[in-house]
Amino acid sequence: MHRLFAISLLFCGTAFADDHSSPDALIRLVHQDCGSCHGLTLKGGLGPDIRPDALSHYDVETLSEVVLDGIQGTAMPPWRPLMSEAEAKKIAEYLLQGELK
Repeated sequence: MHRLFAISLLFCGTAFADDHSSPDALIRLVHQDCGSCHGLTLKGGLGPDIRPDALSHYDVETLSEVVLDGIQGTAMPPWRPLMSEAEAKKIAEYLLQGELK
């Protein structure tokens, strides 16, 4: 688990180097960093499908917490050390709606 987390941190370097608070940067972050495990089209890979229909059982707050804290016992790492709660909320909104408003 720790090895997978370390590898996932290597992937996040380029996306977090940018100002990731802009909508374009957050979308790029989702497709590059989340896509490294969930598939570049977000249809699933190492991790499950994270498109809106697959996540419809989540609300924004719960999904934000999953992004920030990961899921214990799975390969989903916590991103809290690398992003703010506001950024995680924007990512959750994007994942649930398929767009950023």
